[in-house]
Amino acid sequence: MKSAGKAPAAGVQGDYRSLVVVLLSPLAFALVFASWTIFAVLGVELKRVLGFGAVQFAVLLAMPMLTGALSALPLAILANRIGGRRVMIGCLLLICPFLWGIAHSREYGDFLLAGAGLGLGAGSLAAGLVYVSALCPRRHAGLALGLYGAGMLGAGLTYFLLPLISQAYGWPMAPKLFLLPILLVAVLLWLFAEDEPYTEEPEPDSLDDDSPPPAGKRRGGLPGPAVWRLALYYSFFYGAFVALALWLPAYLAAQYQLPLKSAALWALLFTLPGGLGQILGGALADRRDFRDLRWWVSACVMVCLFLLSYPDFTMQIHGVHGDLALRFSMPLWGFIGLLAVMGLAMGIGKGSLMCLMHRDHGDDMARSGGLALALGGLFAAVLPLMFVLGNEWIGIRTAGFMFLYAALAVCMLVMLWDSTARTGTPS
Repeated sequence: MKSAGKAPAAGVQGDYRSLVVVLLSPLAFALVFASWTIFAVLGVELKRVLGFGAVQFAVLLAMPMLTGALSALPLAILANRIGGRRVMIGCLLLICPFLWGIAHSREYGDFLLAGAGLGLGAGSLAAGLVYVSALCPRRHAGLALGLYGAGMLGAGLTYFLLPLISQAYGWPMAPKLFLLPILLVAVLLWLFAEDEPYTEEPEPDSLDDDSPPPAGKRRGGLPGPAVWRLALYYSFFYGAFVALALWLPAYLAAQYQLPLKSAALWALLFTLPGGLGQILGGALADRRDFRDLRWWVSACVMVCLFLLSYPDFTMQIHGVHGDLALRFSMPLWGFIGLLAVMGLAMGIGKGSLMCLMHRDHGDDMARSGGLALALGGLFAAVLPLMFVLGNEWIGIRTAGFMFLYAALAVCMLVMLWDSTARTGTPS
């Protein structure tokens, strides 16, 4: 039987541990997410230099999300058994050879293999979630989880630095940019962070036959329906945010005829509010029950997606005194404004839902949080192909936003059905 681990000897030591968790874990998240978004910027240049097609580009964007989704839940469970810090360090070290491999790849298959390897960094995200939830202050769990989730701001590092590095030294130097920071954070985690206390899970036989299973758990070892519902809601906000962060630089460059550097910088105005919104959503969820917040957040995102779905069009109306021509074209400032509002709403949704998951199912955060990340990763992996479907086969560039609108509508119908079935009981 494993030991329970060392508890903090004093309040100062506990504060020190919490501070280390709050600082280093989001930094690790940010670097992993920055490495995932390499292809969002680098892939646009690779399409031009190596002649990738649109479908190949979409598969390249989806590959880290797919392998990340497949590895999130198993590695979260592993983190619960051997310690989140160890799994985080292992995953950070694991993606380094694949970053190096991108710099030396010249064939499409090599880039796909490297992207699949980068997806294993999702183990660091899932393990970090287990780690933060175990060591964060209980009354500020939402804020701590929000700060951790704000590591998605790491996409901004890619948006800002990769075009500059690529232009100055060539694209093979760009992935090497992340190697030293990743190794440094891994060393800092090894030196200064501590393993979270181990808690034994109750054996099924040790539970009274008439007593209900713990919240979020089933006797068969699978998460309960409540966990699946929360994971489904979270997966939309997480998956849509990740997919849009990967897709926006290429979309902006094509739709508004922008240089790649400018398009990447404009995309920052989506990821930055998203990271700040996650902190805000977690902090607000610490103060009151934000179960109903998902309705307001979903409604805000739906309005934004409805407006973003409109393609440029011209309409001719046969009026009484002659024909009237109506033209619509979304200006860049309007597009960016809607993206900023939607990114903020998505961030608030992710932060509040993760806090709610920790509050209701924190006894089994490995499976509940790992499931949420896995479903979100699978949704994110599908979206680039849906975006290409709209561009190449339907011929409407904004069809990706239409698909997201339909997916959110389905998600809200499930939420409504769940609320009706439970006759107003919070899920």
